[in-house]
Amino acid sequence: MPIFEYKCADCGKEFEELVFNRDECPPCPECKSEKTGKLMSACKFKTGGGVPDYGSTDAAPAPAASTSSSSCSGCSGGDCSSCGS
Repeated sequence: MPIFEYKCADCGKEFEELVFNRDECPPCPECKSEKTGKLMSACKFKTGGGVPDYGSTDAAPAPAASTSSSSCSGCSGGDCSSCGS
């Protein structure tokens, strides 16, 4: 039984609902309107182990630290007004 995302045409509330029939559009839990429509959902999955999760909406890992003394690519490591270092 899939969980689908819906949006109410009257109040704009977005909600998720477990449905038994794919063609069914449940009423809005906020205003009880029957004018709801199914939204296109993003695919998300979780993998086990150290495999990267490319389908996740989690933040990407931070890039590796640079070995140069400069904190930005626009200066040579001195006093730079554009990056504050």
